[in-house]
Amino acid sequence: MTHRERILTVLSRKPADRVPMDLGGFNREAYRLFVEKTGSHNHWEYFGVEGDWRGVGFAGSKETIDHRPYHENLPEGTPLNEWGTAFIVGSNSAYDHFVAPMTYATTIKQMQDYPLPDVTPSYRHEHLESAVKSIHDAEYAAIAGMQCTIFEVAWQIRGFNELMTDFYDNPDMAECILDRITELRCFMARRYAEAGTDILSLGDDVGMEYKLMMSPDVWYKWLGSRLAKVIKSARDAKPDIIIHYHSDGYIEPIIPKLIEIGLNVLNPVQPECMDPAKLKKQYGDQLAFWGTIGIQHTMPFGTPDDVRKEVKERIETVGKGGGLVIGPTHVLAPEVPIENIAAFVEAVKEYGGWNK
Repeated sequence: MTHRERILTVLSRKPADRVPMDLGGFNREAYRLFVEKTGSHNHWEYFGVEGDWRGVGFAGSKETIDHRPYHENLPEGTPLNEWGTAFIVGSNSAYDHFVAPMTYATTIKQMQDYPLPDVTPSYRHEHLESAVKSIHDAEYAAIAGMQCTIFEVAWQIRGFNELMTDFYDNPDMAECILDRITELRCFMARRYAEAGTDILSLGDDVGMEYKLMMSPDVWYKWLGSRLAKVIKSARDAKPDIIIHYHSDGYIEPIIPKLIEIGLNVLNPVQPECMDPAKLKKQYGDQLAFWGTIGIQHTMPFGTPDDVRKEVKERIETVGKGGGLVIGPTHVLAPEVPIENIAAFVEAVKEYGGWNK
């Protein structure tokens, strides 16, 4: 099989010649330690792993929006992203502090006037068709990453507590920022699909360790219904585009609704929060799964044998009959020993058909 054939077969819940592997990435401090220990700047290459996909994305904006007037008392040199959220950099990316620019907004006009990035100029997306073609010519699948699709962008602009309060006390404020972001995301989804992208990766973290951040009804009213519009925008242009959705934590109550609005692939399926084998039994005829190897317990604190055992179990259960891209459920932290990463790769190759 080619790389593209393999990943598309697996994500269509059919068996392939081997189980695709996602080695993921490191957070900032873990990457520094990896380079220090190995001298390598590419852990995929270091561990002998090649993914079956390549990414495409919008070009950055040529127009710089000055969001600093929306912030007060930021330390000199504090970075801002294109949405205007500031980041007070910590010792590790896990400890970076988000500073929302619209925390103190009180009127709908303030929310309407807040400047969002413009994704529509042709220079930001006219390259997508040729980029996808180059990926396909090399026999890889093309994946577009658009995670932090709506909710996470919105609360990073408005403030988490403020947005959740707006759902109940200031619904016009919530509707304004969510609808403005959704409109941009619908445009991006359509352009990715028009360009021939194989997989569109969406997502917003809405799960905690053992429960949702909000009720399923609240989730659908404010987030799921808008996510459905983004998916429809892609599917109107390319009906067979594969929709991949990411949320950390426990999200079992909304999985049926995610399937209803068009989800094909669930990521990362944290085993500390949800049972991957159980989800395979429940939804394996409708969903493929991407991830499933725990980064809270097994990867950082288990032995190499523990890692190998978990990999074998996932391939034999979740991977049965296809439908699994196996990988750590998030970026690797400094606590993860290099020996455990090596054990993960070796086990996938041994039990996932790579050595045939």
